[in-house]
Amino acid sequence: SAEVGGCPFSIKIDTHMQTPNIKLRLTVMNFLQFAIWGAYLTSMGRYLGSAGFAEGIGNFYAMQGIVSLFMPALMGIVADRWIPAQRLLGLCHAIAGLLMFGLFAYTLTEAPSYSVLFTIYTLSVAFYMPTLALSNSVAYSSLEQAGMDLVKSFPPIRVFGTVGFICTMITVSLIGVEATSGQFAISGGIGLVLALYAQTLPNCPTAPKGEGKGLVEALGLKAFSLFKQRKMALFFIFSMLLGVSLQITNGFANPFISTFGEIPAYAETFGVKHANILISLSQLSETLCILLIPFALRRFGIKIVMLIAMLAWVLRFAFLGLGDPGAGVWLFLLSMLVYGVAFDFFNVSGSLFVDKETDPSIRSSAQGLFMIMTNGIGATLGSLGAQAVINYFVYSEHDINAQLAGWSLSWYLFAAYAAIVAVLFAVLFRYKADVAR
Repeated sequence: SAEVGGCPFSIKIDTHMQTPNIKLRLTVMNFLQFAIWGAYLTSMGRYLGSAGFAEGIGNFYAMQGIVSLFMPALMGIVADRWIPAQRLLGLCHAIAGLLMFGLFAYTLTEAPSYSVLFTIYTLSVAFYMPTLALSNSVAYSSLEQAGMDLVKSFPPIRVFGTVGFICTMITVSLIGVEATSGQFAISGGIGLVLALYAQTLPNCPTAPKGEGKGLVEALGLKAFSLFKQRKMALFFIFSMLLGVSLQITNGFANPFISTFGEIPAYAETFGVKHANILISLSQLSETLCILLIPFALRRFGIKIVMLIAMLAWVLRFAFLGLGDPGAGVWLFLLSMLVYGVAFDFFNVSGSLFVDKETDPSIRSSAQGLFMIMTNGIGATLGSLGAQAVINYFVYSEHDINAQLAGWSLSWYLFAAYAAIVAVLFAVLFRYKADVAR
């Protein structure tokens, strides 16, 4: 509004005219964000196994959880106070992408060292993991500036992140680098593209001086007061226990399926030759199952929905133990399909429960605590624990049939663990207002 010559007038900018453009730009951002991860997350274990580092696969996946305990919080503080989120997003991707290229280049040497590989990888994921939160911050800020409803506008945009993840999983398999270090070069290349693209996104203003989050709040430490409530204490503890399952199949499903390639009857099967494409059905299931969550919460309530997720993890592991890439491939397919329920019903429903049950003053901290318990502590313990189990039952054997028997036993043990967690949760967790409104 303004006044010219004593006559008031106003100009109304229709933010809806900006909607298609900003939605498309954020969709591209999300596609690239998760395409970077999809290039190696489910196939890195296969490369490490073929390179002679099978007994250290779990350490690589555990490192993602370890850096997630502090790096996203530290980068969040930087974005709050000093560097706009879209600029920092690009900087983090530039560093992570260059390190991924460095990792690829190092694997081309005559005898790459495990310790050097692990160090370069650690530095790369230390800068990649914060971008998961930074990309959300950029999207939220951009949508708010466009005057759009976050609840309605963001989920369709975020779905394309999973699409990007699936696309690079399939690409890595089809071009034949599923078992080679070429997957790191693809990841690094996409990372550098996003590093440049991020600089074109709308500016995300930093907080006024003195209003940015401190380390205690960013790490979710304020939310530890919730442990005084029995209900919330049990919820966070079981979140950690279930979080143990999160990275196990990401790290070990591909090496497991590729082991069948040593047996002539399975060597030419689609699953062995393109394990990543088979596993990508898990992510496809994830995109579909997320649509069931509102109905499931209204119909059953949080406790039953969480129990469904826990039982889905039991089936996820058990089907892998029972199946094979030949006549038993249908069991592998079932394992991939139940993954969507296992992942979404736990992560998304759990996040909604935290949002509903916590005071607004500590809601962000509580979400941070939920991520620490699941993707930080839980996933780290799960990766290391799974590696110990597989080393004992699989990699200690030299006969291929004994290794496959060890794989099946390992999957059954993981299924038994998930079943025990489910039973304990059913007995111990009490929630009166159990139906979402």
